[in-house]
Amino acid sequence: MSEVAVLTLAELTTLRLGGPVGRLVCTGTAPELVAAVRTADAAGEPVLLVGGGSNLVVADEGWPGVTVLIRTDGIDVRRDGDEVLLRVAAGADWDGLVARAVTAGWAGIECLSGIPGRTGATPVQNVGAYGQDVAQTLTDVTVWDRDADMVAVLSTVDCAFGYRTSRLKHTDRYVVLDVGLRLPISVLSRPIAYAELARALGVQPGAQVPLAEVRDAVLELRRGKGMVLDPDDNDTWSAGSFFTNPILDEAELAAFERRLEPGTAYPSWPAESGTKLSAGWLIEQSGFTKGYGDGPVRLSTKHTLALTNRGAARTADLLTLARQVRDGTRTRFGVELRPEPKFVNCTL
Repeated sequence: MSEVAVLTLAELTTLRLGGPVGRLVCTGTAPELVAAVRTADAAGEPVLLVGGGSNLVVADEGWPGVTVLIRTDGIDVRRDGDEVLLRVAAGADWDGLVARAVTAGWAGIECLSGIPGRTGATPVQNVGAYGQDVAQTLTDVTVWDRDADMVAVLSTVDCAFGYRTSRLKHTDRYVVLDVGLRLPISVLSRPIAYAELARALGVQPGAQVPLAEVRDAVLELRRGKGMVLDPDDNDTWSAGSFFTNPILDEAELAAFERRLEPGTAYPSWPAESGTKLSAGWLIEQSGFTKGYGDGPVRLSTKHTLALTNRGAARTADLLTLARQVRDGTRTRFGVELRPEPKFVNCTL
């Protein structure tokens, strides 16, 4: 465990936004991570956990407490019949894990290629893309329970996974130490469930495709939307999709449809608790098209769901545009967009 010379959180986030660091500690093992959090808690010092920084919106004022940088690493692999059981350190690079799984012939996370950040963050918001999400293959999560002052293992039931959410997301109680995954041994993907990906692969939904082909197609689709990090491309200086796709119940959907011109078609999908709409479609139909904005923060020129730092932005600029998009979409359609990133010392 060591202190690191980082001046601002902007150096640690993919948005490249965020003010001064109070104190920063780098942890390379699970015991170091636990010790850093316990020490800060005992001293009454606020704690900010940072992995890849890909889902953080940090205030221009920065973070006054201790910032704990999670750099734990390591993957334990155990075969169990026709499956492998993985135990992955929270600080392990997520896309590196996906690449290894594809090369080794472990199916189930191939559609999650190109997602930035660390493995420990994936169960927090039940990371998902192109028809797969982490909850489908996760077995359990080992956490440091700050309230109980002990290590605990949370099952999938304990995690209460939902669409881009979990029991871990809306609390600072748990610090993820490692993640358990169960993956089938197969050179073919799980059945392709997402129509856009199926089209890119030239197959019908439900088909199974060599893992490497799925990974390549997903990466290509993500690059086309500015969702693969590139230091030379401002369209990737973002926190990914800024708003989640809203899920409407029957009454909310009826109210939404009354605001549409007769015969208007709109993208939607059945969801567990209602009907899921496309946040990107809602935003664009509300007048916020690709590249919208004339300031240092604009919508991506490739994807309306991404708010991007054009190189000289402040967090205040990001919040201004985010509020404009949220409020404008609410006015047009009566639908409230919910932000996906975590806000640190600031609010939307």
